Amino acid sequence: MVTDLLVAPWAEPVPETARRQYTVDDLAVLPEDGWTYELVEGSLVRMPPPKPRHGHLEALLAAALFAESRVADLGRVYVGETGFDLTLPGEAGPTILGADVAFVRAERLTALIDEDAYFPGAPDLVVEIASPSQFRPVLGAKAWLWLRRGARLVWVVWPRQQEIDVWTPGQETPRTLRLGDAVEGGDVLPGFTLSLADLFA
Repeated sequence: MVTDLLVAPWAEPVPETARRQYTVDDLAVLPEDGWTYELVEGSLVRMPPPKPRHGHLEALLAAALFAESRVADLGRVYVGETGFDLTLPGEAGPTILGADVAFVRAERLTALIDEDAYFPGAPDLVVEIASPSQFRPVLGAKAWLWLRRGARLVWVVWPRQQEIDVWTPGQETPRTLRLGDAVEGGDVLPGFTLSLADLFA
C-alpha cells in the first residue's frame, strides 16, 4: 500500500485529489465504490475493504463491548468505520476518521444532535484492527492522532501476531498484550475484560 507519510501513513492518498481540500460535506457524498475514505486536515485518503478475519474480529469485539456496556447503560458501541469529526478550531481542513469499533460513554451522547452527521469529537475507546499490509509505526501514528484528538483509550489489534497494543494518553509507547493476557476497559468501561485467548480462539 502506497502511503503519504505526512498525511495518513495508515492509508493511501487519492491521487486525483492531491491538490484539493475536501470538506465534511464532500466526504459525506462520495460514491459507494468499495473504498473506505477518511479526511486528515482536508486531505482525502482511502483504504480497501477489510478481509474476513478483520471483519470477524470486529464483530467479536463489538459484541463483547456491547454486552458489557448494555448491562448498566454505560454508553453506545459503533462499528463499520463510523466517522468521528476530530477537527480542531483553526485547522485548514476537517479531520474525519473512521473506527473499526468505537465506544462512547453515555454522558457524551448528548453531543450527537444529528444521527446522520459525523459524531462531534473522538470516541472514548477506539479499536483499530491491523490489516496484513500494516505495521506498528503506521497504526501507531493513527493511535496517536486519536489520542491527541480526545480518545481516552485505543486498542490496536494485530491478528497475525495475536497481540493487542494498548495506547493511553501520555504514553510514548503502547503496552503490548499477548496470549495469556486480557484486555480491559479501564475507567472508560469499568469491569470489561476479554482474554486474548478467547478473542483469537
